[in-house]
Amino acid sequence: MRKKKNICIYFSIDKFCACNETLVDKEFSESICKVPTKYSHCVFYKTQDNYINHKQTSNIEEDKIKELSDTIIEIKAIYSEITKRITSAVEYRDTYTGNHIVRVGIYAASLARELNISEEFNKSINFASQFHDIGMIGVPDNILLKPDKLTESEFEIIKGHTRMGSSILNGTVFPVIKMAETIALQHHERWDGSGYPYGLKGEDIAIESRIVIICDQYDALSMKKPYKEPLSEEKILDILTIGDGRTMPNHFDPEVLEAFKRLLPKFCDISNKLL
Repeated sequence: MRKKKNICIYFSIDKFCACNETLVDKEFSESICKVPTKYSHCVFYKTQDNYINHKQTSNIEEDKIKELSDTIIEIKAIYSEITKRITSAVEYRDTYTGNHIVRVGIYAASLARELNISEEFNKSINFASQFHDIGMIGVPDNILLKPDKLTESEFEIIKGHTRMGSSILNGTVFPVIKMAETIALQHHERWDGSGYPYGLKGEDIAIESRIVIICDQYDALSMKKPYKEPLSEEKILDILTIGDGRTMPNHFDPEVLEAFKRLLPKFCDISNKLL
């Protein structure tokens, strides 16, 4: 009488390998099951029908996983598209702001990575920092687009973009939008307490805002504007690390400033590619 055979399906540690299926005698299957350390990655089925049913169930699960994965990819794409369209509202009003928004996002994520903050934080700040100037949408054109130096009263109106941005973004339940709100409100606060709108000091300023302020400042110095020419890498480094009276090194978190100095060549490269 022929011995009844079982189906042995071999599984790798993280991937099912159907190509390794074999037929083995019952006695052999029982014997190897006594050596779990060597064959613990094997599964035995009493009949081929059992194996087929398992395979069909697995295929259904794989299809569902793929569908879920495709949905997540689509949501992320929509997420990115909405960001671009919302921030473009500011870009249309100020041609010097568009790529500035994108650059600041890339700078901020690079700085966060250099500071060894989590990858989740890096992704969040890349997105959230792009809303830092969203409040500029509330600044009148005659001030926002003025080619000359602003008067003191005009500058006070410009400063209001921090509160305006916070108002636009507040009331959310999503952490990344909450980060965007914090950045919009605090990205002009300074480490020494001389910033605005609330004169926060030191670690009272959120780390995401302490990162974005130096990214924003670097980009403002490196780009041409109606009232100024772009500055060289050496000049920017002097201003941020030595100071020029208006901008001083004690405006920035010392740890963030040191990380920025290490990344300056990378920042310059990004700036040149995204003019």
